[in-house]
Order: sequence, then structure tokens, then C-alpha cells
Amino acid sequence: MLKTARSNPARGLTLVELVVGLAVMTTLLMTAAPNLSTWTHNSGIRLAAESMVSGLQFAKAEAVTRNARVRFQLTTTLDNNCALSSTGRNWVANLDPDADAGALTGHCGDAASDTTAPRILKYRAAAEGSGAAVVSTDAPGASLVFNGLGRLWPQPGDNLAIDITDPAGGNCAAAGGEMTCLRIVITPTGLVRLCNPNLSADNPQGC
Repeated sequence: MLKTARSNPARGLTLVELVVGLAVMTTLLMTAAPNLSTWTHNSGIRLAAESMVSGLQFAKAEAVTRNARVRFQLTTTLDNNCALSSTGRNWVANLDPDADAGALTGHCGDAASDTTAPRILKYRAAAEGSGAAVVSTDAPGASLVFNGLGRLWPQPGDNLAIDITDPAGGNCAAAGGEMTCLRIVITPTGLVRLCNPNLSADNPQGC
């Protein structure tokens, strides 16, 4: 008569094995923490940059579709206490038939309408990109206007730029830090391009 061998009961972890395992996991987490923080801040910069690129492309497309001027503006808030700001992290796109850069001030909380002033078409809050990102632009009056040909109006003599950084995460790579800061370049002809100022202009992703 054949006997079947009995399997040994599963052996649990000993206290020593558990302590060693926890020590290894703690070491790995401590090693990965700085990299995770850098990745988080860099992701925030990219989200904020892509949000603004989306807004610029929207304003340009609407200008061409409507054959009318559309203004892209950076604002301090999206309520009716808003003001235009070259460091604003929110953006609003509105029709600009009267070439009035101040039409939006104090009206960012108005309902979207292409017939009622300030004729807001679309807006986006900074929180939808990254609340930690810092924005700076050399666009006059913190706004850019696209005409029916998709060009900047009035046409500037050189490119305009919007820089997105995150000082809370550290310095930009161009300054010896670890942050992948980004720049949005808008040419006089209306081309919108996202690039990395730490890379040379010869690089497809460089500025």
C-alpha cells in the first residue's frame, strides 16, 4: 500500500527576517524619495506648460475659424476680482473686437458668451495644471492677440515667451538644478512651441 507524503505546513517569517525586510524597504524608500520629489515637481511644470499651450492653440484656432481677433490673457484669479498679470497662472481666451486689453479685468467670473462682453470663450484655472508652477512672460500686458490669419496682432518684432518654473522644487537645470523648466515660444507668425531652455537650439526639444 502506497503512502502519500505529507506536505510540510507553510513556515511564517521569523522576527529577524521581518526586521531585515523592513530595513531594506526603508532604505529603498529613502533612496527613492528625492527622485520622486523631483519627478513630481517636473511633472507639475509640464502640466502647467501644456495647459497654457492648449489655451494658446485654442485662441489661435478660434481666431482663424471666426476670422476675428481672439485674446489670450494670463490672470491672477478666475473670479471677478481678477487682474491681468505677467505672472498669472490662470488663462482666459476671449473675443477682442474692440482691441480692449482691459475688457476682461474684473470680469473673469462672467459666464462664457461670444456675444456679451467681455466675450469669454474659454478659461482654465492654475489648479488644473499645477498649483506650484511659477509663470513669467514678456508678452505686453500679459496678453497675446491672434488675428484671423493666426498671427500675433499687432505683430511684434521678435518672439514672445512664457516661462514655467517651480522654485519650490529647486533650480532649473540651466542654473545647475534638477528642475526641467520649460518655455513656450510664440513667434510673430503665430507658431506656438513648447521647448526646454536647457537644451541648445540645435536640439528639436531645445529653445
